[in-house]
Amino acid sequence: MTSISTQADLTSVVPIIPGFHPDPSVCRVDDDYYLANSSFEYTPGVPLWHSRDLLTWTLVGNILDRPDQLPPGNASSSGGVYAPTLRHHDGRFWLITTDVSGGGGQIVVSAEDPSGPWTSPTRLKGLHGIDPDLAWDQDGTCYVTYCSVVGPDGPGIAQARVDLESGTVLEEPRPLWSGIGLAHPEAPHLYRRGAYWYLLIAEGGTERGHSVSIARADRPDGPYVGAPTNPVLSHRSTTHPVQNTGHADLVENADGTWAVVYLGVRPRGYTPMFHVNGRETFLAGVDWIDDWPVVDETRYHRPVLDTSYTDAFHATALHPRWVSPGTGLAQIATHVPAGGLQLSPGTGPRADVGALTARVLDLTWRFEADLGLANGSAALLLRLDDTHWCEIRTDAGRVHAVVRIGPLEVPHGTAVPLAGPSLTLRAEALPPTTNGPDDVRLSAVVDGTEHELARFDGRYLSTEVAGGFTGRVVGLRSLDGVVDVAEVRYTPLAEHDAP
Repeated sequence: MTSISTQADLTSVVPIIPGFHPDPSVCRVDDDYYLANSSFEYTPGVPLWHSRDLLTWTLVGNILDRPDQLPPGNASSSGGVYAPTLRHHDGRFWLITTDVSGGGGQIVVSAEDPSGPWTSPTRLKGLHGIDPDLAWDQDGTCYVTYCSVVGPDGPGIAQARVDLESGTVLEEPRPLWSGIGLAHPEAPHLYRRGAYWYLLIAEGGTERGHSVSIARADRPDGPYVGAPTNPVLSHRSTTHPVQNTGHADLVENADGTWAVVYLGVRPRGYTPMFHVNGRETFLAGVDWIDDWPVVDETRYHRPVLDTSYTDAFHATALHPRWVSPGTGLAQIATHVPAGGLQLSPGTGPRADVGALTARVLDLTWRFEADLGLANGSAALLLRLDDTHWCEIRTDAGRVHAVVRIGPLEVPHGTAVPLAGPSLTLRAEALPPTTNGPDDVRLSAVVDGTEHELARFDGRYLSTEVAGGFTGRVVGLRSLDGVVDVAEVRYTPLAEHDAP
């Protein structure tokens, strides 16, 4: 699969699903497309998207939205739910994924309607690894292909036949094809097209060496022969503004053409460059030449996305954008009948990181919250993981900023006295004033006057500094007591909007 792109072409620079939405898996049912992403330690898990054109997507829910499917607070940073595969077979939607914090094995859920309800998980035991895929032969035999972490040949792509109804693995897993020898072969997806079965994988690691390779065989269990152009889709060792491209999934359109979704990052700043919003979902077209796919990154022209939102929490259920690390949303958030939300501290061993958060979707943005503090104290949180975050805190009669970078947690900037029970807290990502990806600015509006509390280089909340697999989220939490949330607003910013 050869990738066609030019540095001047901007269609491959704009994600179709921006922000921390990695490991995309897509399927089509008639004229409707559905796409799922990894969610790692956040609950509810596995965001589910719908589109009619592959370009504009609506978040319709989260597939793992009950404690019996995904226990809240069970996973630490970059634990939890790894790469899912979403498929439609025999009139039913199926999702298989790995909860690496939930006792091992792959879990499978299904639903007749993608809006749910999805079933409780069936666990496939004995398939030790991540990134599972589902595919069915013409006789109905189901194959799970996955990235094995055990076996006589070491880590690599493996496969076994399974019975999804009973959760039975019907045979010992066998090695398939693990690429051209690059590091970390993973993310397999299996397809039937014409006379061939195709095995699409990622290799090279999910960092700058990330790439996609493909092989084909006459049977779903191989033997597989790699494409002569492997590795296939990659931006490694280029100056393309989107890097780490890989973990791809193919889909056939209703008109017989094909497309591919894949993950990538948008690093900025001085070397080694820094990405802060995690791995995002991108789209390209696919042509078939000599029964091999060729990727055309210039085919689709992305519309300008309106990522802004205002939430006054009038609905009785939270919008599916809201997720939480550490504890379930139901434990910390309560709707007020007249509108608004009340936040309380969470419970459990990871309650201290529980928060009402949403994924950051833009490179420059503003998030602000109107709060009432008559019965509690609050924090506005910008988080990458457990040890890389910053907060605006309202406690001890003042509002101030705290920054956590690895083992170092310190007050930062200036503190301002509180002037009453109501105020607005604000976090922004602004164009950089140093060599980082952005500047993080924290401020508060107290008694009608805005006060800048802190401003620092955003590289310290980047994956290149912190490691891991997630991206930034922003939101709120109660430090103690009950905090009233009247409204939150998220707004993308242009460079000229920066203070």
